[in-house]
Amino acid sequence: MRTRQVSATEFKAKCLRIIRQMGSDGRPVVVTRRGRPVALPPLLPQSDAPSFVGMLRGTVLGCEDPFAPAASPNDWSALR
Repeated sequence: MRTRQVSATEFKAKCLRIIRQMGSDGRPVVVTRRGRPVALPPLLPQSDAPSFVGMLRGTVLGCEDPFAPAASPNDWSALR
């Protein structure tokens, strides 16, 4: 599927139509200014997008006291 390029001026004039078309045909659109891409990278389809729920499950190995300071006050140079 080839990416469609649209100038910023054209996007401003036809924004809703372009977004509606992206939703229906799934073809990504890149907005350009003077030929350089500036906005709207292609989005992943819902099924391919990673889920944020449970993404970090199993990555914490242990935590004895979750409310303890992360570092000793002696480690801070501003307190010396």
